[in-house]
Amino acid sequence: MSVMFWSNNMKKKINTYFMTVSALVILATLLLSLFVSYDVIKAQVLEELKTYAAFLEDNPALYQRVEERLRITVVSQDGSVLYDSRADESSMDNHADREEIAKALEDGEGYAIRNSDTLSKSLFYYAMRTQDGGVIRISKEASSVFGLFQRLIPFVIGAVLLMLAVCAALSRLITSALIAPIENMGKHMDDIGSVEIYEELKPFVETISRQHRDILKNATMRQDFTANVTHELKTPLTSISGYAELMESGLADEEMTVKFAGAIHKNADRLLTLINDIIRLSELDAMQTAPEFEDIDLYQLAISTVQLLELAAKRQSVTVRTHGTAQMIHANRRMIEELIYNICDNAIRYNREGGEVEINVSRDRRGVILDVSDTGIGIPKEHQERIFERFYRVDKSRAKERGGTGLGLAIVKHIVQVHGAQVSVESESGKGTRIEVVFS
Repeated sequence: MSVMFWSNNMKKKINTYFMTVSALVILATLLLSLFVSYDVIKAQVLEELKTYAAFLEDNPALYQRVEERLRITVVSQDGSVLYDSRADESSMDNHADREEIAKALEDGEGYAIRNSDTLSKSLFYYAMRTQDGGVIRISKEASSVFGLFQRLIPFVIGAVLLMLAVCAALSRLITSALIAPIENMGKHMDDIGSVEIYEELKPFVETISRQHRDILKNATMRQDFTANVTHELKTPLTSISGYAELMESGLADEEMTVKFAGAIHKNADRLLTLINDIIRLSELDAMQTAPEFEDIDLYQLAISTVQLLELAAKRQSVTVRTHGTAQMIHANRRMIEELIYNICDNAIRYNREGGEVEINVSRDRRGVILDVSDTGIGIPKEHQERIFERFYRVDKSRAKERGGTGLGLAIVKHIVQVHGAQVSVESESGKGTRIEVVFS
C-alpha cells in the first residue's frame, strides 16, 4: 500500500470521525438549548400567571379586561366552580381533584402544565388560595417543547448546515496539518533523519524505517540470488552440453569419450547438489510455522552425521575425529543434521591433503557447544563476515574445483536463527578454520 493511498484513507477516516463528533455535539447543543429555552419560557409564563392571580384577587372588577388573553376560574373551598371566563360554571365538574387546585388548597399555591388538543401547545395553570379560603386559577395557552421546536426548525436547519460547513473546513485544515508530517515522512523513507516527525511516532517510524531498509535489502538479495542461481546453473549445464555435443559429433575418440563422460558426470553431480541446496534454502525461506522440536543428544547426532562423510574424507585424505560427552538440546533433528553435515563437509572439502577435522561437543556457562576445527586453507580476515552469505566464495575458482555450491553455510546460518543459537568463526589463512555454534 502506497503512502499516498494510506494518507488519503487516513484523511477520510479522520474527517469522518471529526464530522460525526461535530454533528453529535451540534445536535446535543441545540437540543439542550431548546429545553433550556422552554424552561425559561415556562418560568416566565408561570411568573406572569402568578402576578395576574395576585392582582385579580384584589381587583375582581378587572376580570373582563384580562380574560381575552387569560382564562380565569374561581373555585370554592369544596372544589365547586363559582366562576369561569370561558365556560358555564354551572355545567362544570368539581375541581377539587385538579392538581394545581388541590395543591393550592393545601399549600397556598400550585401549578400544572397540560397538553392542549394539539401537540404544539400546552396549557399552563397557576392556582392561588384566596383570603376567603377559595381558589383563583389563571391559565394560559403557550408553546409546548414540540411547538417551540417546530418554530425553530428553519433556524435549526440553517444553523446546523452552517456549523457543519465550518466544521468541514476546519476538519480538512486540521487533518491536512496532522497528516502532512506523515506524508512527508513517507516521501523521504530513504533519508528519514532529514524530516520532522512527531515525538510520539518516533518508535513507530524507526520500526517502519528498519523494515523499509530490510525490504530493500531483501529485494537486492533476491535479485542477487536469482542472478547467482542463473549463473551457477548455467555453468555446469554449459559444460555438460559442450561435452555431449563433442561426443555426439564423433570427434572424440574412445579415450576422450571416457574423459568427457567423467566430466559430464562430475558436472551433473554438481548440478544436482546445487539444485538440492537451492530447494532446501527456498524451503527454509518459505517456512511459516515453527518446525517440530524434540530432545536430541547432539554428541550422538554428530557421530552419526560424520559417518556419512567418511568416504568424502577418505578421498581428501582427511582424518575426522569426534570428541565430547552426551549433551541434550531441544531442536529439530533434520535441521541439526544438516547443520553438522554442512559445517563438516566444508571443513573436509577445503582442507589440505593429510589434514584433520576435530569435532567437539561440550557445555559451558553459555550452553551446549558444537565446535568444528580444521587444518585447511583458512579464510582471510576480510572475508570472514561474509562467508554465510548465499553463493559467497572466498576463492571462486578453487571452490568450484572442490565442488562447493556456496550455499552450505547460508543454510547453516538459517538453521542457527531458527533455533535461537549463535554461530561464530575464527580463521587464519593457511592455518585452518574453527566454527562454533552455541545452543543456549
